[in-house]
Amino acid sequence: MAEDIRKMPVGEGLPEMPEVIKLAPKKITIDWRRIFFILLGLGVFFLFYALPSLPDAVDPGGKVFKLPWAGKMAIGLFLMAGIWWVFEVMPIGVTAIAIGLFQVLFYIRPAKEALGDFLDPSVWFIFGSVVIGTAFSASGLTKRMAYKMLNIVGERTNLILLGTFLVTAAMTLIMAHTAVAAALFPLLMAINALYSESDQPTRFGKGLFIGMAWAAGAGSIITFLGAARGVAAAGMFKQFTGNDIGFFELIYYMLPMGLLMVFAIWLIIITCFKPERAVIEGLREKAGDLSRELGPMNHKEKFVVLMVIVIVGLFMAKAFLPIRAFTDLDRAGIMLVGTVLFFMTRTLTVEDLETIPWNIILLFGGAMSIGFCLWQTKAAEWLAVHWLSFFLNAPWLVFVLGIAFFVLIMTNFIMNVAAIAIALPVSLVIAKYLGVAPHVILFASLVTAGMPFNLLIGAAPNAIAYESKQFTTGEFFGYGWIPSLVLMALLALFVYFIWPLMGMPVLAPK
Repeated sequence: MAEDIRKMPVGEGLPEMPEVIKLAPKKITIDWRRIFFILLGLGVFFLFYALPSLPDAVDPGGKVFKLPWAGKMAIGLFLMAGIWWVFEVMPIGVTAIAIGLFQVLFYIRPAKEALGDFLDPSVWFIFGSVVIGTAFSASGLTKRMAYKMLNIVGERTNLILLGTFLVTAAMTLIMAHTAVAAALFPLLMAINALYSESDQPTRFGKGLFIGMAWAAGAGSIITFLGAARGVAAAGMFKQFTGNDIGFFELIYYMLPMGLLMVFAIWLIIITCFKPERAVIEGLREKAGDLSRELGPMNHKEKFVVLMVIVIVGLFMAKAFLPIRAFTDLDRAGIMLVGTVLFFMTRTLTVEDLETIPWNIILLFGGAMSIGFCLWQTKAAEWLAVHWLSFFLNAPWLVFVLGIAFFVLIMTNFIMNVAAIAIALPVSLVIAKYLGVAPHVILFASLVTAGMPFNLLIGAAPNAIAYESKQFTTGEFFGYGWIPSLVLMALLALFVYFIWPLMGMPVLAPK
């Protein structure tokens, strides 16, 4: 046997070896667009690094505002971050980290400040709001609300969009718009899943989530409960002018503006993102069947509803009760009450914690860092004086709209409270020279501060909507100019015609 084997030709009697398949080396594609915008952002930053100085800003009273070296660098960093965010050269949260890193590497601010801003109370407020949204989804309350809403608004996609935007705006009358967006986000995901089973973006999906973010901003200007900016601005206004802005006075002037903007947003959305289907056949019946399958509310759903009522109650107590225990209570602390209790009662688990969109939390950490950087280095004040000095000889209406537009641009990059805090003192000084009443400046600034339609960092609802994966940062930036221009046109109408008819002081008495 051994002899026979030795006599065999080599390879005979053995299984055939498969032919060697030569794999072509994988072609590496270079994303030149991404590289270009990374280098463009860096180029802008290092351009400011190379500039020896920038001219001083001077207000009408002759006060000189010098821009320190750190302020010059803050403006360069501000522009670099904006380029990277708009063109999404890397995850938006990583761009936020770069903001803190560049401040440290180039000695713009100490690490304790630049990186410490990532844990600012405002960031914790956003985190708590996102946890509330997670609780809505994990408990099943989101689906129940979605099916009920679809049963009411019906099967026409345009009416579904309108109903969504009106519900969003209505909720911001009593809740912070961040919390509203976080609570509604899973609901809208459920509605979008009924519209399309595909993971691919649709025009309906784009309109649904972008419109929700915009409507949250429009609704948040109406009451002091919609966002912190109203209370902060009213406090500054009283300090500068001695005049107080009451709760119902704000509603009186802002309700028509906010409501008109919600309907304008709806018209823009159904025009720019016309749904692929005008009607979703059988949707109402399907929603009704799914609602019945859920059965009665479970204990988790009831607890989530109870916690929302408690949190809203604490916010209302903070706004209306002159008791120090409530007035001194931080908004982030109120929001985190729900976070702790959800996990304490096992309404949420560690698995739910891992679903938190940390990319968005980091994004707002970076937004806080660049905002405080511009503020503390005097760059924001320098920008405001330079911008408003263009309107010294302008008609009063152009001056007011110029202030509002400056706030609109700034609030897309930094905290809206900070944008108002920068613009209001300077604009009130210039207003005296032009005979403009302070009330119209305050209300015009509050309108645009609430509606940053271009950048995700402008408002938490924008970033929360982005998590839907239905649109890109570039699309949000590009389409955002449409409602921004409509907003400025409507504001001009209100400042010149409607608010004076309603009794708002517009021109200062001579």
